[in-house]
Amino acid sequence: MALPPRVFFTLYETSVRWDCSISDIADWAAVGKLKIKTGIGLVRCGEAVFAGQVDISAMDLLPLFRRSGTVPAEGVVRRIMPPGHADWLVITDPAGGVTITVADMLILAEDVFGFEDDHDMARRAANSASGASPYDWEGMNVALIQRIHDRGLPATQADLIAEMQHWFADQSDGTKMPDSRSIRRRITPIWRALRKEDA
Repeated sequence: MALPPRVFFTLYETSVRWDCSISDIADWAAVGKLKIKTGIGLVRCGEAVFAGQVDISAMDLLPLFRRSGTVPAEGVVRRIMPPGHADWLVITDPAGGVTITVADMLILAEDVFGFEDDHDMARRAANSASGASPYDWEGMNVALIQRIHDRGLPATQADLIAEMQHWFADQSDGTKMPDSRSIRRRITPIWRALRKEDA
């Protein structure tokens, strides 16, 4: 039985994945290209009480993202944006805010994948793959071309990824199948190019 898809990436994992610094990620979050999340214990913002997953501001924690000089081990979150809220809420209890480290900061996997799609990073990931692979990617490319030639594109990219996962399953009696993220990296450049032609 396959595991469910990845839900979060830490900032460290994302920086390795994108070959960039954590400061770069904080910059992109500061201008609204990404949302940094964390989990907090019970806090009060005025009369409202919150706990669990919240958005935090990279600019509020700027010392943690310095590109040079001494970087503190911890920062203090004094405002949060809980799910379903459009505005920042100030933490009133505890009065000093909530202590946090960079290791506690997360990005939703769907935001990571969306960022990669928006900035054509899937092409780089696919082209940089090296070494022997346990999967028949060339065979998948042939199956993909045949599928598009015979029936065109499906309604969504997710449908096409699912079809290619089924193709891998059929080739190996369900024993050797890459995850949807790996297939997505290889399909996205093709999907984007063909969708551009349809526009």
